[in-house]
Amino acid sequence: MKAVKFKNRNWDVAGILQFPKDFDETKKYPAIVCAHPISSCKEQTAGSIYGKALAESGFITLAFDASNQGESGGEVRFLEDPAIRVEDFRCAADYLATLNFIDEEKIGVLGVCGGGGYAANAAMTERRFRAVVTVVGANYGRLLREGDFSADAAIKTLEGIARQRTAQARGAEPAITVYRPNSQEDRKAAGLNDIDIIEAVDYYQTPRGQHPNSPNHLRVDSLDKAMSFDAFHLAELLLTQPLHIVVGDKVGAFGSYRDGFELFNKAASKQKSIQVVQGASHYDLYDGAAATGKALEQIIPFFKEHLV
Repeated sequence: MKAVKFKNRNWDVAGILQFPKDFDETKKYPAIVCAHPISSCKEQTAGSIYGKALAESGFITLAFDASNQGESGGEVRFLEDPAIRVEDFRCAADYLATLNFIDEEKIGVLGVCGGGGYAANAAMTERRFRAVVTVVGANYGRLLREGDFSADAAIKTLEGIARQRTAQARGAEPAITVYRPNSQEDRKAAGLNDIDIIEAVDYYQTPRGQHPNSPNHLRVDSLDKAMSFDAFHLAELLLTQPLHIVVGDKVGAFGSYRDGFELFNKAASKQKSIQVVQGASHYDLYDGAAATGKALEQIIPFFKEHLV
């Protein structure tokens, strides 16, 4: 494992390279970019579960913190901007192409949750990604637009952001909110009882997955940037690479089950597959040994078929 940095525009993106056993820098290896969920960091599921397992299977993996988050640079902190997030993927491919031990014709991409949506979106225009895997991939823009599932949820949110930006233009401090409740007590008090919310708190806010680079902070005025984003827009035209999608059959409010089938149906890929892990929830596929083990039973052969 090696800590690395690469550029996006004029700031550094922080990453972790993981290597196969008996790595030989005089040889060339296939590589996989591993993208973390929204609100997450490289040390959590993308790096510690999927990046680690794929490295053990013979790939070099690169997990990175999104720009403006974690250990990565970017002056506006806690920003979730899809355009910047997608550019991070291209910059990761740029970086891998500079390493003599990487076979630049054999680079794949894997993303978890919102990182899966971004991975699919990036692959549409980043043709150096030769194979794509999404694990409980979620379409962040769709999730925001639905909001509380009322007909005008998106408009109400955008009007609130407009008021916040006006206040900031007049000198107010930027508003920072949370992605999820900070405790199960806070969740219960808010009346949030969906399985995805319950398990999000359990994963991120307890020693199970908690990490200082994932502080549960979101800048409110970044929501407008994602509201019109559709991770799967033009997939029927531009997403042609081999594609493997992993979902769990315990369906929650984040919608990754639904999004997985939407992406599968839309993608132009001639070689595509969808794996439904039985008995698995969204967060079981973050770090649950049984669920991630089942997912990797198909992910690893998929990448070996298309990258090795």
